[in-house]
Amino acid sequence: MSAITMRDLTKVYPNGVRALDALDLEIADGEFFALLGPSGCGKTTLLRTIAGLEVASGGDVHIGDRAVTNLPPGKRDVAMVFQDYALFPHMTVQENIAYPLRIKKMDRRGRAEKAAETADELGLSALLQRRPGQLSGGQQQRVALARAMACHPQVFLLDEPLSNLDARLRLEARTFLKRLQRELGVTTVFVTHDQAEALALADRIAVMEGGRIRQVGTPTEVFRRPANTFVAGFIGSTPMNLIDAEAQDGELAVAGTRLPMPEDVRDRVSAGEKLVYGVRPEYLDYSAEPVPGALSGQVVVVENLGSFSLVSLDVAGGDVAGAAGTSVQVVVPEGREPEPGDTGWVVPRPGRSLLYRDGELVRGTAAAVPAARTGAER
Repeated sequence: MSAITMRDLTKVYPNGVRALDALDLEIADGEFFALLGPSGCGKTTLLRTIAGLEVASGGDVHIGDRAVTNLPPGKRDVAMVFQDYALFPHMTVQENIAYPLRIKKMDRRGRAEKAAETADELGLSALLQRRPGQLSGGQQQRVALARAMACHPQVFLLDEPLSNLDARLRLEARTFLKRLQRELGVTTVFVTHDQAEALALADRIAVMEGGRIRQVGTPTEVFRRPANTFVAGFIGSTPMNLIDAEAQDGELAVAGTRLPMPEDVRDRVSAGEKLVYGVRPEYLDYSAEPVPGALSGQVVVVENLGSFSLVSLDVAGGDVAGAAGTSVQVVVPEGREPEPGDTGWVVPRPGRSLLYRDGELVRGTAAAVPAARTGAER
């Protein structure tokens, strides 16, 4: 078993910066798990603490049934792939792959055989005598993965291994990496700030902010039901629309119109309560003609994204006390784009909107997403 369990994990640097704030997290055996968040949120520190490259200030780390909190990196049976791949420029591909086995005192012949076998699995057999400077970015990435695979670790730790690749190669590498992890079945923790990578690759995602975990869930759960406004605004290629709202007579006053209250939270909201109405641009429909129950505004920006366009409209604050005008974004199919300056109407699709109170999701009786526990919630 190579599940990873962390309890009250804390990292405080000498200058007082709290990079990890009493985290509780469980990663299942064989799971592809993503740590996602903006720069400085603590995701790389968490990965390095699992690896033993950072010493925890408090809490415990278990890999399988072993407590590894106080073990050095070499005793944890993990392999790490860094953002810059960290290949030795003076060594051949074969020597780079075999290096961890050399450290483990495997004999020369055994190292060569294992390096050749691993290289063959990753399509590197023809490159064994080349040096890193003679390889493309994608080839260097595969050599770094081969080096990690060669010693059959319990856990793979990947620190943004795709960030140095161009867009086309990154997509190819993403598919390759997911297939490889499925075939190997090794518990894998993947750090990224790219939400598209996390959504595409991971079995589950932990979204981090300021050293804390704001939500843990499957890509579908995190995308469809963000647990708070931070996750709602961070996840997705187009951030969720978050608009001031007020509960009025069983409905919601939102940007100058009345919208239905989501059924599953109707009995959890009081009249006059100030809320935030959330709906993704993908879950809105655009109309060039007035539509009952629609948000209306002036088109200010149209962004062509290939097979669809992202349209931004300025809408008024309406009858929500203290609300200012705001921007609403909607995804429009190719060929149906309005022009800047046009007046448009957007209609939320039934069952696709969410409500937030004090930054947290108002949870109904169905389809609730479990939230991660952090030190602030105890």
